[in-house]
Amino acid sequence: MKEVFEFLKKAGTYYLATLDGAQPRVRPFGTIDLFEDKLYIQTGLVKDVAKQMIANPKVEISAMAEGKWIRLAAEAVLDERIEAQEHMLSAYPSLQAMYKPGDGNTAVFYLKNATASICSFTEPPKTIQF
Repeated sequence: MKEVFEFLKKAGTYYLATLDGAQPRVRPFGTIDLFEDKLYIQTGLVKDVAKQMIANPKVEISAMAEGKWIRLAAEAVLDERIEAQEHMLSAYPSLQAMYKPGDGNTAVFYLKNATASICSFTEPPKTIQF
């Protein structure tokens, strides 16, 4: 899991895919955090992406860094604990102007039942499960 975290941090921007009914939706994200041995992402509960993950927790993430790419399939689980929100926001101080722990909007999701593949044109794929 740490290798996946480091890859996504290095990429800076990754793309999160959710389902809106039967329609896939993809958007850029930049928040990634390790907390209590879980990989977390962050958004706002008022956003469609949060509503989509709550309705159907199956997500995919894709990103590129240093000539490699990652594909990560997982289930997103909403963690409503203030401690998880605080940890994420402390890692991203720029978000603190928009989000506050316990504000009713800040949402952090951890990824479970995850399978990540790190690929390139020059090396065999590496699969990581967590």
